[in-house]
Amino acid sequence: MNVKTDSRKVKENDIFVALRGVHDGHFYIEDARKRGASKIIAEEGEQEDIQIVSDSRTWLEEYLKENYYDKIKDLILIGITGTNGKTTTAYLIYQLLNQLGKKAAYIGTIGFFTPKMRKPLQNTTPDIVDLYEYFLEAKEEKVEVIVMEVSSQGIFYGRVNTLLFDQAIFTNLTEDHIEFHGSIEAYKQEKIKLFHKLRGEKIAILNKEDPSYYDFFLPQNKNIFYGKNGHYQIEGEELFIDKSTFTLLFEGVKYPVVLSLPARYNISNYLAALTSVCSLGYSIEEIIEKTKDLKAPSGRFEYIPYKESGVVIDYAHTVDAIFNILKNIKSYALGKIITVVGCGGNRDRMKRKDMGEIATEYSTYVLFTNDNPRMEEETQIMKDIVENLENDNYEILYDRKEAIEKGMGLLKENDLLVILGKGHENYQIIKDEKIPFSDKECVLNWIKEQG
Repeated sequence: MNVKTDSRKVKENDIFVALRGVHDGHFYIEDARKRGASKIIAEEGEQEDIQIVSDSRTWLEEYLKENYYDKIKDLILIGITGTNGKTTTAYLIYQLLNQLGKKAAYIGTIGFFTPKMRKPLQNTTPDIVDLYEYFLEAKEEKVEVIVMEVSSQGIFYGRVNTLLFDQAIFTNLTEDHIEFHGSIEAYKQEKIKLFHKLRGEKIAILNKEDPSYYDFFLPQNKNIFYGKNGHYQIEGEELFIDKSTFTLLFEGVKYPVVLSLPARYNISNYLAALTSVCSLGYSIEEIIEKTKDLKAPSGRFEYIPYKESGVVIDYAHTVDAIFNILKNIKSYALGKIITVVGCGGNRDRMKRKDMGEIATEYSTYVLFTNDNPRMEEETQIMKDIVENLENDNYEILYDRKEAIEKGMGLLKENDLLVILGKGHENYQIIKDEKIPFSDKECVLNWIKEQG
């Protein structure tokens, strides 16, 4: 594509579009010019190579639609929104479709995946130019379906403008990104916008176990429910550290399922994925037959055995996600639960106290540590977490590596070390610096050093 919104990606004769968003593209016009941009679209400026428009994003959307939409319009688009579960649900759909012979690609928190390649991404929902590029790359591989996470911020910034979806999936809604949206209602309303962007059969797949599902129920859509009292239900679930077993109930018929993902919420994620794939015309029997080969995405309830104990690494970083994972683990843990967790800086301060209370209530011992402190003082973050905690079964270690290694050293037979907050991430953001760091690498290195 010859149009770019990131000046670092500009090549000779490209068009650079200066967008206002998280960063103001107008500050990077000179960089784009130095890299060879032949034309610049902006909302201000006086140089001859700048075409002034009233709204750069509107210009970009019209340009993409006119020049590229015909090339991608036959792709089946599945958009998934919700506070938790987006990544796992999307990744399960991606795996199932490819295993069933329907070429699919995934776009979301853990990257851009096709059957032949994987790329890391900066945003859960990339900007629209990047999305079009990924769609075109996928088309070259003869991909038929794109499964993508659609975040509230992605919708707010117009990253999915011009796109119409064949399916929209709602997983759940809990408080998150309140510092960005201002309120839980504003956060919810952004997510609902996805369900106004459906085409074709307009399939909306809704988690009926979440109290907010009715807000996503739009009369113009074909609404399909999963969960309690839904079209697709589960009963008789049993949870283990390395799997879940349950019975799927659909139209009066019962189907036994063994899922190689632990935790009750992963059964819900799987149910959403199964509902989506069924809606594309595959039978429940076909899907269940492929279920045995499913894997969790990187950093989602990733289990590492260690001697007679084990380690769980998970991306859980919201109040609801931390509650769910620790509650699930406590239901079948045989020994102590030692938890390493922190809170991100420059994010919603109100949830920190709740996260501290949940961690200390559902763990035997907690090591509070840095997550991504960003520009906020680590001492203030920690004060927000531990101030007025009723339980005293914790200590504070600001260095994340030190906290993880301390946790590893505390493990005895049947104990579990649960490391939360960063999952697949391979960095820490401290001040304005992105420092290489991986929870998983830290654990594996410690095990290797111990022999």
